[in-house]
Amino acid sequence: MSLIDWLRKAEEHENRVEPEPDRLEGRVIAALRTVYDPEIPVNIYDLGLIYQLSVDEASGKVGIRMTLTAPGCPVAQTFPGVVEGAVMEAGGVNEVEVELVWDPPWSRERMSEAARLELGLL
Repeated sequence: MSLIDWLRKAEEHENRVEPEPDRLEGRVIAALRTVYDPEIPVNIYDLGLIYQLSVDEASGKVGIRMTLTAPGCPVAQTFPGVVEGAVMEAGGVNEVEVELVWDPPWSRERMSEAARLELGLL
């Protein structure tokens, strides 16, 4: 996937409609919003650390491609397990695979408007 494709994905992240909370994807996103970045007081979903989320409603399988705010983040080895554990708590989830990626690097532009407002960046 090219950098242009990733940038388009970031725009899609900003413009997408919230999924219904009674669907598995909505429950997974709600679970992701309970996990906070250890250095920035914003949840990882609104912070834009989730690059891709795939949810199979029928099997309960969830795939997550995510990053951290910096490659040298001290929780890089353990944080995917924290995310996996939080998502496993969502009703209907049977399997979670979390992949940590570094390309493209995270930037503030990936943050939701709510996160920017919360941090005083608007």
